[in-house]
Amino acid sequence: MRVPLPVVARVFLRLGATAFGGPAGHIAMMHDEIVRRRGWIDAEAFADLIAATNVIPGPNSTEVAVHVGRRVAGWRGLLVAGIAFILPSALIVSAFAALYVRYGRTPDARGLLAGVAPPVVAIIANAVWGLGRSTLRKPALAVVASAAAALALAGVNELLLLAGGALAMILTRTAFRRAAPVIAVVSLGATLKAAAASAAAPVSLVKLTLFFLKVGSVLFGSGYVLIAFLRADLVERWHWLTDRQLLDAIAVGQFTPGPLSTTATFIGYVLGGWPGAVLATIAMFLPAFVFVAVTQPLIPRLRRSRVAGAALDGLVAASLGLMAAVALALARQTLTTPMMAALAAGSLVVLVRWNVNSAWLVLAGAALGILLA
Repeated sequence: MRVPLPVVARVFLRLGATAFGGPAGHIAMMHDEIVRRRGWIDAEAFADLIAATNVIPGPNSTEVAVHVGRRVAGWRGLLVAGIAFILPSALIVSAFAALYVRYGRTPDARGLLAGVAPPVVAIIANAVWGLGRSTLRKPALAVVASAAAALALAGVNELLLLAGGALAMILTRTAFRRAAPVIAVVSLGATLKAAAASAAAPVSLVKLTLFFLKVGSVLFGSGYVLIAFLRADLVERWHWLTDRQLLDAIAVGQFTPGPLSTTATFIGYVLGGWPGAVLATIAMFLPAFVFVAVTQPLIPRLRRSRVAGAALDGLVAASLGLMAAVALALARQTLTTPMMAALAAGSLVVLVRWNVNSAWLVLAGAALGILLA
C-alpha cells in the first residue's frame, strides 16, 4: 500500500507524542495503528520488520518506524516517519532539559507514569496476541517464543535469546554446518558491542557528536544497555556528568513519550545547550536510518533463503517472547492494586471490542494518574 507523506507524518507524530512503555510499548502501539487499524502492512510483514531491527544496532522502535515509512512511502517516507516519531520526544525532552539547567531538578511524574502503565500493559498484550496468532503457526515457533519469554523473565540476556531463537529454527530445518554463517554474524555483533571504548576527552560539540554517533552505531539491546554505555564514558571515564545528572537524564527519558534514546537530547542540552541537544539527537539516531536503509531490501531475500528464512522465523518468535516478557514484567511491577488491574483489564476490553485508537487509552491513563496522584 502506498501512503501519502502527510499521512505518514501525521500518524508518526501522534505516535511519537503518545508512545509510552519503552520499545515494546511503542511497537505495540505501531502495530495497533499500522496493522490493525489502517492495514498499511500485514501482521507477518510487520513481525519481519521487528525481527530485522533486532539484528542491527540502534533503538528498535525508531527503526520499526523507519522501516514502515520506507515500506509505505519510499525513501522520503523513511525520513518522514523516523523524524516524525523522534521529534515530539526530542522537543519535550529539550524543554525539560532547559528547565533542569535553570532550576537544577526534574519534575515529579510519578502520577503520570502510574496512570499510563496499565493501558500500556494492555496494548502490549493485545499486540503480542495479534502478532502471535498470525506468525506462530508452527509448534516449534510457539516453543521458541515461550522459551524466550520464560528465560527473559529469568534474567537471560535478550541478545542471547534472539541469537538462540534464530539458531534453534535453523537447526530444526537444516544441518548444523549450514548455520555457520549465521553464528559468525552473531559473533560479529558481540564484537561490535565490545568496540565502544574511547579515549578520555574534554567536552566539545565535536566530541559530543562523535560520542553519540558511536553509541548509535554499536548499541544493541534495551534502554538499560544504553544506560551502561552512558555511565561508562560520560560519568566514569570522562567525568562530563555526575551520577545524579545521568539519573535525572534517564528519568526524563522514561517519563516522556517516544524513544528512550532521546536521553541523548537531554544530555546534549546539559553539556552544550541547544546546539548540543540538536547534534546529540542527530548523532544518536542517524545510524538507525542508515542501517534500515541498507537492510530493508535484504528482508525479502532472507525470506527466499531456507537458512536465512528459518533464522528470521526464530528472531520473530524470540522477539514476540521478549515482548510478552515485558508485558508480564510491567504487569507485575505496576498492577499492584485492584484499581490498576481493573484499568488494564478495561483497556484490553476497549481495544479488542471497540477498536479504539491506543493513543486515547494512554492519554486517558495519564490524565487519571495525574488526577489521583
